[in-house]
Amino acid sequence: MERQGPGSPEVTLKALSFIDNLTEKSLIADIGCGTGGQTMVLAGHVTGQVTGLDFLSGFIDIFNRNARQSGLQNRVTGIVGSMDDLPFRNEELDLIWSEGAIYNIGFERGLNEWRKYLKKGGYLAVSECSWFTDERPAEINDFWMDAYPEIDTIPNQVAKIHKAGYLPVATFILPENCWTDHYFTPKVAAQKIFLTKYAGNKIAEEFSMLQSIEEELYHKYKEYYGYTFFIAKKIGL
Repeated sequence: MERQGPGSPEVTLKALSFIDNLTEKSLIADIGCGTGGQTMVLAGHVTGQVTGLDFLSGFIDIFNRNARQSGLQNRVTGIVGSMDDLPFRNEELDLIWSEGAIYNIGFERGLNEWRKYLKKGGYLAVSECSWFTDERPAEINDFWMDAYPEIDTIPNQVAKIHKAGYLPVATFILPENCWTDHYFTPKVAAQKIFLTKYAGNKIAEEFSMLQSIEEELYHKYKEYYGYTFFIAKKIGL
């Protein structure tokens, strides 16, 4: 799959449009980059050095192959690493990017721990799952409380960004096609390959069932939640 979560090239570029002062000397990190679908879009519209980081070596192999096929290998490199122990120096990065991945470390923790790697005035651009309403049906509320208890409303997430030492620059909700066309549809084909490879494996079958439940719940309750892109600028010391 090109993407491991909801998103689209158009959304990546929309988020990038809120970020200024990037040059050929800029250092950019895509944290939780997966196979790099969004990274290649990003790298095609900036001139700086881009490092993609993911803990799965298989994803990074595909990432680096994609960089070579796109002719970006001189500026784009994928490395294996953990987002809770980033291999960057303090105040080294001009931009930290992370689409649909910060939840792995936790939204608030990621905001606070990644800040030190940004130069003063550097940018953070992340997409995160959000509640669109203060109240919602028990079925979808219980699902997310079990899957990701830190999910929150957009105003609360913006407040966390400000509290962590950033100036909120832009916030926008990802359109529905980021889920349907760029996530669920490609995942159907990937699931078929996965189940064929692991035919008869109960764990694989249960995992596939959970993926199907995720899609069913989205179509049923999409007015209550979705992904939000947050762009923020480091302020203060």
